[in-house]
Amino acid sequence: MCLAVPARLDVCNEDQTALADLHGNRVEISTALVPDAIVGDWVLIHAGFAIQKLTEEETDEIWSVLEELEHE
Repeated sequence: MCLAVPARLDVCNEDQTALADLHGNRVEISTALVPDAIVGDWVLIHAGFAIQKLTEEETDEIWSVLEELEHE
């Protein structure tokens, strides 16, 4: 099963790459699929790509569901 997870963009580069904070882990991702993403935005990450921008509320909801699944 593949899973997309939310992360916040910490650094956005001109070459459509970014550093994202993924629950305390910094990962390098591509922002080519969401070219309007900027530092501070929440994005959904899958396979090293930001695939969608998220609101903070959507991000909180996703993390809550993932935490519930972890405890099952």
